[in-house]
Amino acid sequence: MQAFDSLREILKIGFFAIFVVLGIVCGVDWLVRTRRLNPFGQVARFFRQSVEPLMAPVEERIVRAGGVPTHAPWWALAGIAVIGIVVLSLLDFVQTQVGAFYFASQTGTRGVLRILLSAVFGILRIAIIVRVISSWVRVSPYSGWVRWAFTLSEPILRPLRQIVPTIGMIDITPIIAYVLLGLLEGFVVGLM
Repeated sequence: MQAFDSLREILKIGFFAIFVVLGIVCGVDWLVRTRRLNPFGQVARFFRQSVEPLMAPVEERIVRAGGVPTHAPWWALAGIAVIGIVVLSLLDFVQTQVGAFYFASQTGTRGVLRILLSAVFGILRIAIIVRVISSWVRVSPYSGWVRWAFTLSEPILRPLRQIVPTIGMIDITPIIAYVLLGLLEGFVVGLM
């Protein structure tokens, strides 16, 4: 468990450092574009020579998606924040599951069955979250990265869509499914 804590601290510091560096890049980029900083000065030249090649892949992806390439530093900043949150959350999830499995294995078969059921419900909730996030960034449901989430969550969401109406253009069935899975998990695991 100490290995998980050490890895989490290293990742947290690493993501924070990258976030700070990208924040500085975004700030300097904004200062140059608004002419508050001389675009031909040494700082601007240094950033053009060293930072712009690093931002080129982000700019290409933004242009393919129909965005403005000058927003690449801001998208990179938002992306590293989201990636950091997701990676740290997944690490916490794995650490919790490993600790719970160890504890459950000490209590016998009933404890192992409880932990397996909790893991199944946890994976279903993660599938719903992945599905929602993939709909925000317009990832195809047939993409190898998210296909598993659609496969696991569709049998849960399809019946709910027939019951729960949308609110304008917003489909709230993933939220309801997430809450219902939590309640069902508490009920089923509580029976054991």
